[in-house]
Amino acid sequence: AGLLASLLQGGDEAPALIAAGRSASRAQLREQGDALAAHLQALGLRLGDALAIWLPNGFGWLQALFAAARLGVLVVPISTRYKPPEVRHLLEVSHARAIIVPRRFLDTDLSAIVRELQPGLAQLRWIIEHEEAEHFLPCPADAPAVASGTGEDLLACFSTSGTTGHPKLATHGQASIVRHSQQVARAFDLRQGDALLLILPMFGVFGFIAMLAALSAGARVVALPVFDARQAADAVAEQRVTHVVGADSMFAAMLDLEGTDFSSWRRGVMADFVGLPLEVAQRGEARGILFSGTYGSSECYSLMSFQDWSAPAQQRAQAGGYPVDPLIEYRVVDPDSGAVLAHGEAGELQFRGPNVLAGYLNNPQASAKAFSADGWFRSGDLGWSEAGRYGYLARLGDSLRLRGYLVNPAEIESCLMTHPGVAGAQVVGVRRPGEGDVAVAYVIAHAGTQAPALPDEAELLAHCRSRIASYKVPLRIVAIDAFPAISGPNGTKIQKRQLRDQAQALLATPTPPSVESGA
Repeated sequence: AGLLASLLQGGDEAPALIAAGRSASRAQLREQGDALAAHLQALGLRLGDALAIWLPNGFGWLQALFAAARLGVLVVPISTRYKPPEVRHLLEVSHARAIIVPRRFLDTDLSAIVRELQPGLAQLRWIIEHEEAEHFLPCPADAPAVASGTGEDLLACFSTSGTTGHPKLATHGQASIVRHSQQVARAFDLRQGDALLLILPMFGVFGFIAMLAALSAGARVVALPVFDARQAADAVAEQRVTHVVGADSMFAAMLDLEGTDFSSWRRGVMADFVGLPLEVAQRGEARGILFSGTYGSSECYSLMSFQDWSAPAQQRAQAGGYPVDPLIEYRVVDPDSGAVLAHGEAGELQFRGPNVLAGYLNNPQASAKAFSADGWFRSGDLGWSEAGRYGYLARLGDSLRLRGYLVNPAEIESCLMTHPGVAGAQVVGVRRPGEGDVAVAYVIAHAGTQAPALPDEAELLAHCRSRIASYKVPLRIVAIDAFPAISGPNGTKIQKRQLRDQAQALLATPTPPSVESGA
């Protein structure tokens, strides 16, 4: 049935996934994946094709993943938050031949969006509509699928921030995904009979790896369609959840609730999105829950490392830690010279091992640029190392962490510049305690016009909201006459530091109600 399906071997009757008040056993998930594989094969999907999945958390998402693994088909996950231009880009870059999409999700008709996009996508042949997201996809009685997928085939790709203003797709092979999931399960102390609460989307690398790690350990996955602190807390009590993976802001919201029963909850792994890891680690410890910081990326998987579970909260709260896999290697190099730095010195984190991406999908130039001459992946992150572990400090560039998602400012800038009244745009981030990064955009008009000739802020915010996911929309958009710049030996460079200082001062003053509601 394929390498990925080996994660479901044993304990056939044990629950694998609980969602929307329903439960599916490990055997049912394996069988439903096989049934969908047969249907996809009958349609015409073949080894090496790409299948896009635009679904919320649920049975259909996991079913499609196991079906793709059986056929050797590449899964292209799409965020349910994405707007049509973002979806079009992923379908174009991936050359997806089929997409699975629900009739509706929340208040949006996703299938109608795909039908409107299809005429402009030459490769997209099949639109598979999922009528009821809380069920498995019903499949015709096709002949059994011929298992052609192997460990060497690419299985999934994850969107990552790119330098062109559009996400790249970091690809990973089936054997690599299986190995990393098993290593995470061991390091996270997931055991048969445990329960992992999935408050993260399956389409993101963070939730994806956590979900497969739980299945590999014989634990059950309790999935929520979207995060709600009260619903998550109730699920912990009702399902006797033992493990949760998420953002520090999510855990802080859950710990704030009164009347909660977290007696079954043993461990949590958190990403630092809003600067609350230490507070969460300390509050969790007081309630018998051990929290650890972590590190990861689309290129090297999430949950690459955990801290020592026996360490004090101060250390466990740090981003980074000990690699979950003994084959993961790391080093810190000088960003300019490439020289390997001694322990304790800050520089670029670089990695090597079975967890590192195979390459960026259909982007050989980016793939070549991502690696050093001696074969190490360049993370673009500032960090440090010591014997046995490493730590993350910040991004080397200007990427933003908006509501937990890593976003390249160039993507927001490109969106703003599609407005006919905008000649240039620069986006910077301001970090707010308890909230994380927020984006502030500065725009200029075309030559010969003054800033007041630009559309007003409300119009530009509406322009962004119609084209990019809501978490990417700037909190404020400010019109200025020119960007601060300095001339140097390599040409004129915009001084984003000055813009950040201006944004910091701007957000220190009360936000106009009309702008706040539009953000």
